[in-house]
Amino acid sequence: MLHPIESRTTSPVLAAQVLERPPAPRPQAQPPVGPASGSPAGEDNPWHTGAACRRDEVGLFFAPSKEPTAARLSREEQAKRVCARCPVLLECREHALAQPEPYGVWGGLTAAERRVVLARRRRRDAELREAARVAAAGRRRIAG
Repeated sequence: MLHPIESRTTSPVLAAQVLERPPAPRPQAQPPVGPASGSPAGEDNPWHTGAACRRDEVGLFFAPSKEPTAARLSREEQAKRVCARCPVLLECREHALAQPEPYGVWGGLTAAERRVVLARRRRRDAELREAARVAAAGRRRIAG
């Protein structure tokens, strides 16, 4: 599989200009991690080395600009099929929810689906905090 940067097509003139330039120094920041990123495993995030998406094209997981709805839905279903057979599906999903990743299919969920999951988690956490507050107030009343 090609890395996202390597998979882009360039004109022969532009390619020749790029080849004539001296190589730019590599930044020291960690490479991005995620669907089809092709990045090497880091000590902090070894889960992505076993990801099924590392063998598929990046375009499957991220929408091109102005993609028609039918094409987007079809592409997302294809990406979700790759995710369904992935051994690190849950790790990928939790990464995308923790970041939060605003684009693409991660852990078998689209960006819109991840927003719903996050909203449900926030609502559940608020309900749990309220229940704990009410329980603590009841204990104080009984003890007092």
